[in-house]
Amino acid sequence: MEKKITTPLTREAARQLRCGESVLISGVIYTARDAAHKRLVELAEKGDPLPFDIENATIYYVGPTPAQEGRPIGSAGPTTSYRMDAYSPTLIALGETGMIGKGKRGPEVIAAMKEHGAVYFGAIGGAGALLARCVKKAEIVAYEDLGAEAVRRLEVEDFPAVVVIDSTGKNLYETGRAEYLAARDGK
Repeated sequence: MEKKITTPLTREAARQLRCGESVLISGVIYTARDAAHKRLVELAEKGDPLPFDIENATIYYVGPTPAQEGRPIGSAGPTTSYRMDAYSPTLIALGETGMIGKGKRGPEVIAAMKEHGAVYFGAIGGAGALLARCVKKAEIVAYEDLGAEAVRRLEVEDFPAVVVIDSTGKNLYETGRAEYLAARDGK
């Protein structure tokens, strides 16, 4: 059974989520990939304000395709998350509480998640057209010159994801593999 959550995702709410839980996310999330992350961190390092409120924000690592007529967004599947690892600890320290992508995260990101109370959600790779159906509204808020990788504000409803790494550092990529091997080996 999926747990319904609403953004903005407070640190307290993020700390309640557990590795392996299926969630349906509704509310506002932002899109950003590595080029946008680099710019966001450069702004933060200069002490300049970010183009959106990072406090309790969830960022989806996606570069959507152009929207078809009558739709707010095109196919919107997750991209590989490790490309954001150099920037994520800074954004988590500034208030980001949720990240959505696919693939493993580095130890520095996990340490920041544990320290500040953030979670990493996995979205289904290869299902971008289906995930786009959960997007009710999309607008570019920064870095339009990046095209598909511009920062967008998305309003989503029942966006499906799985808590891959929770705020305690428990990691589904590790626990899931261990459980599979134990079951396979009859332990």
